[in-house]
Amino acid sequence: MSGQDTAEQDFEPWKKLKLSFERPYKDDAGNPIPVLYDLTPEGERIYEPRESASVKLETNLRRIFLERGADFFERRDGLLSDSKPQNTAGAEQVENGEEDVAGDSDPVTKTMSVEELYAMRVEIMPHLFIALGEMTHARDLLNAVLSGTLNGQTNANAEPSSSLISATLVTIPPPIVSVQAFNAQITIGGKDEALRKAARLFKSAAESMERGRVRGEKYWVDALRIRRANWGLTPAPLPPGSATGKGADKTSKDFIISYGLEGSPAFFRRRAIAQMPISLGDSSRELVFPLRQTTRLRISILTTAESWAQPCSFASPRPASGPTDPEIVLKVAQTEVVDQEIFSLLVKEAGQLPTASARVSERLIAIDAAQGLDLVFELVDASVNMQASQSDGTGGENMCELIYHVLHVFLLRRHGLPLQDKGGVANKPSEFPLTLLQPIIDLLQYRVFCERVELELRKAVNALTAVGIPSTLSFTAVGEPGQLLVSLLSEHGKKAVGGQAVIRVDNWHTLWFTFVSPSTLTAHLSQATLTISSLPQLSQLLMDEIERFLLQRISGIGRGLCQSLGGIWFIDLNRCVAKWEGSVLNFKVFFGSDLTIGCSAFRLDATTGKQGNTQTYVSGYVSLMNWIQKIIQESARQFVLK
Repeated sequence: MSGQDTAEQDFEPWKKLKLSFERPYKDDAGNPIPVLYDLTPEGERIYEPRESASVKLETNLRRIFLERGADFFERRDGLLSDSKPQNTAGAEQVENGEEDVAGDSDPVTKTMSVEELYAMRVEIMPHLFIALGEMTHARDLLNAVLSGTLNGQTNANAEPSSSLISATLVTIPPPIVSVQAFNAQITIGGKDEALRKAARLFKSAAESMERGRVRGEKYWVDALRIRRANWGLTPAPLPPGSATGKGADKTSKDFIISYGLEGSPAFFRRRAIAQMPISLGDSSRELVFPLRQTTRLRISILTTAESWAQPCSFASPRPASGPTDPEIVLKVAQTEVVDQEIFSLLVKEAGQLPTASARVSERLIAIDAAQGLDLVFELVDASVNMQASQSDGTGGENMCELIYHVLHVFLLRRHGLPLQDKGGVANKPSEFPLTLLQPIIDLLQYRVFCERVELELRKAVNALTAVGIPSTLSFTAVGEPGQLLVSLLSEHGKKAVGGQAVIRVDNWHTLWFTFVSPSTLTAHLSQATLTISSLPQLSQLLMDEIERFLLQRISGIGRGLCQSLGGIWFIDLNRCVAKWEGSVLNFKVFFGSDLTIGCSAFRLDATTGKQGNTQTYVSGYVSLMNWIQKIIQESARQFVLK
């Protein structure tokens, strides 16, 4: 037992009293203890009203006739008269038996068995109980008569006559204080249990009323917040079966929220509705979406090459956990409807693409946008994890996100077009058809086109750098300023973006290229301006320009070194030729894979014989210009020695 319980027992010693289970009837003073009916909040006790002796006697007499019948006294008199002759015959038999016993010398003793005793008991006990009840009722009757007679006497000290029957009243000793406390505890405990049950009922009712008040207050606060956020809020129609006659209550406390775009078709506007019911079975659901499909748009780009594939995707943003704010819930639902509308427009346009092929299903659109690049639009459930996938740093997920937001801009521009054409000529065909998918395809094709062009130009620069010729590449895929790029998305009309690339070779020779979306490349040369239609054509152009530059550079180096020899240097087709007396020197430039540069020198003089001598340049040990300078110096030295 803990110390706290020991302390409570020390301060409450009455708990150690041993109480009897017998109900006490009187207190220590001898006064009867009334039956306690109730306790008022002020502490006042309400007792059972006391009945007089006459009322109690009346009740007991009525019970006699109810339990034994109305002819009880007549039947009792008949039973007494029938038993008298039997008693006389029994007395004669007893006398005869006494004479027989007296005549015999040995008396006979008869013992009753257990069965006989039990039968006698069963026969006698009902009569004894009847006699006990009659005596009790007679005693109560005498007490009532005697008490009335004594109260009516004028002389209180006068003794009653000896002919009257007197009664002796036995007074029960009053109960002790502990018995009174026990009775009070029993009574109060029963009342406390009833009060606790009633209190629980009142408490549950009060809590239910408070929850209803809070729910109603939150309902109107949410409605005002939604209206303040400029969402469409209208009264909901009456439920089916409501009275619509004259005098019927046609008011509705429910609201319908329209969260679709104003320029959307009627099909999507009818789907984009939410309800704010005033009575909700689930209090956690403030808004009800009867036609919500909970699907989101996911955009994926798959880049494939000969030996690898790099996927990346982006889906519309979504809260990490279930939102409780009605504004956030409506924004999420609106995003879902807008994604579904965009997907429906993409399905219509996918089969009419002039520069790409597409495969369309119920929830999937796969487009071969460019070489090695697939664009996929997919409607997925909102429960699927749709975070942007991480790529290798090439910005693929950024491109998917850009496409997602650009589609929303195109959709809004499509919705605003009828408003701009209200003042124009009716049924006037648009100069540029407003589409959502074709600008995206052009953008992706231009991106792939720029990557491939940059790769070819980078090969040429790397090849020049590998042979010791300093070269730089300046590549700008999009040359327009930001304001112009934004206008391409916001203004109606087909516009294109462009860029340029500049290769500087040895700080004095320049190659300038310009390109325009989706795949137009132009080379600006010193002698002409050419439009390039394929990558092999670009590679051939780069090789021709590099070869021309190298041959011109070799010719310049040779003239400077052999100026005193009086030789002749000229360029014939794809080679540089040098001639002086008794010697011929021929340089030729060739290209390997990835535009790697090679060079060969053919020398014919008296020391080499009729077959001549051919030397080939090997990169990695010495620069190309130094090797050429060495070959020219050796040829000049042989001429001088000769």
